[in-house]
Amino acid sequence: MATKEMGLAEWAMLGALSLLWGGSFLFNGILVKVWPPLTIVTGRVVLAALALWLIVRVMGVKMPKSREAWGAFFGMGILNNVIPFILIVWGQTHIASGLAAILNATTPLFGVIVAHALTADEKLTVNRVAGLLVGFAGVVTMVGPSVLGHVGSDLLGELAVLGAAVSYAFAGVYGRRFRAMGLPPLVPAVGQVTASSVLLLPVALIVDRPFSLPVPGLEAWAALFGLAILSSALAYILFFRILATAGATNLMLVTILIPPSAILLAALVLGEQLAARHFIGMVLIGLGLLAIDGRLWRALFRKRPA
Repeated sequence: MATKEMGLAEWAMLGALSLLWGGSFLFNGILVKVWPPLTIVTGRVVLAALALWLIVRVMGVKMPKSREAWGAFFGMGILNNVIPFILIVWGQTHIASGLAAILNATTPLFGVIVAHALTADEKLTVNRVAGLLVGFAGVVTMVGPSVLGHVGSDLLGELAVLGAAVSYAFAGVYGRRFRAMGLPPLVPAVGQVTASSVLLLPVALIVDRPFSLPVPGLEAWAALFGLAILSSALAYILFFRILATAGATNLMLVTILIPPSAILLAALVLGEQLAARHFIGMVLIGLGLLAIDGRLWRALFRKRPA
């Protein structure tokens, strides 16, 4: 099947989605100063679930009640929300928001490996192998001297965000089952954040006891609602809209745009600075993703008629 061409509207939505997801690293950077990671993640999924359930009711979408569907929702919630959200927020207690966004952009690089191993129709190609090599070179460049030196808190934070990227890669393959189940795209989005809320809320109440924590200021509450409503609920709606109109291959390009968006937001709001190696690594990851996508390569080397 040929890759769908994106028009101006699709590119605009892709840019908006990159800002929404890039903003999540900014919101996390604010929240880790006042709340523990588990409380932040729990607040994010609970508020996002409430917002999405409201949308489901307004749109009249029926949620399934079968054990099979909800078992899949819980599996997706663990892989796509619980594990990566906690790892990213914890990682951001040790590393800058912009660097966390760059490391998170390795998700498609891990994704092609997972898909090759676990699926029959998404095997590695020459473009994907080249993209993997360039992309991992970018990761090594970004992590830099800390890999060769002692294992410190910064390296652990970087590895945590990379672990989240691996979890997202498995979630991408796991989520293929929802199409086979014939569920509308909004349904798995609601189901997974609901399942994540059910899993995380009792744990957070017992471990973090958020009701005993100091009440934060308005900035923290605004960041939490931004994380839940903008970077989760609204982002999911935009995500599935792009998926329906432009296809999954085009949608993957958003990962190239997220790190620059997060860096810009972090620089403007938090005043964070990144080293030159972080930007070099980001460029290498971008080139790797372009190689995996393959369209630029085909355009450059397309045979011209005599």
